[in-house]
Amino acid sequence: MRLLCGERVLVDMISGPRIVGGHDAQLGAWPWQVSLQVYQYGVGFKHLCGGSLIDEYSVLTAAHCVRRQMDPYYWRVVIGLHDTSRPERHTVKSSVREILVHSEFRIETFENDIALFKLYKSVSYNDYIQPICLPFVHIHRNINNQTKCFISGWGSISEKGESSPILQEAQVNIIPSDICNGFEWYAGMINNNMFCAGLESGGIDSCQGDSGGPLVCYHLDTSKYYLIGITSFGFGCGRPKLPGIYVRVSQYKKWINARLLLASKATRTLTCSIECYVIVIH
Repeated sequence: MRLLCGERVLVDMISGPRIVGGHDAQLGAWPWQVSLQVYQYGVGFKHLCGGSLIDEYSVLTAAHCVRRQMDPYYWRVVIGLHDTSRPERHTVKSSVREILVHSEFRIETFENDIALFKLYKSVSYNDYIQPICLPFVHIHRNINNQTKCFISGWGSISEKGESSPILQEAQVNIIPSDICNGFEWYAGMINNNMFCAGLESGGIDSCQGDSGGPLVCYHLDTSKYYLIGITSFGFGCGRPKLPGIYVRVSQYKKWINARLLLASKATRTLTCSIECYVIVIH
């Protein structure tokens, strides 16, 4: 049976290398990318985080995105979006039925920074709206210097800078954890449920507003993209030896599958009272 996921129908070739340090994505380039928008009084719905469509009812994102607003009523998911200021005819806006947050998420360390949004109605797939594949066993271990990996989002294009209304994309390198945990890097902060991606020299990175969005890698054997990471956090944006940190999705396949099966269960309450001083929540 053919796996219907991880295909960029409208883009024939892999994008070139080049969100901080990125460039405008083509229309429909990342059809699983979604905008998670929260309602603000006097403003309306405003983009807060990214997410990834994994099936017709479900979007994966970062747990820290919902730490201040757990009520699904105040959220909407916008799918098939390219320009946040101008939805296309194929753009779909969906209300949220349920938000499921990992019960052991810790804002102090960003451990288990993963959440699942369940939509009220199923979304229909088309050229601009497609699900991303979840990684199969050991796919993360097979990533090497030749693997093409990308981040995308509507976040800030520089540290403390303005966000982009046009979806940005950038190619990144997966950085081995033994390097990323070095003294001049993250000094042991990165555990097996996380990984680093970017460049040692900096300049290309996710930033505020990109949280929850996808880091995907192209798998030559299947000719598909897989959701390898969820944008989580970092020290600043685009700094040398301080790349973005991502949730290692392969470590949460059981959690994801269980929530897809048991999504009707009541959401768990998430409380947060910690202030993040130097950490930039991407």
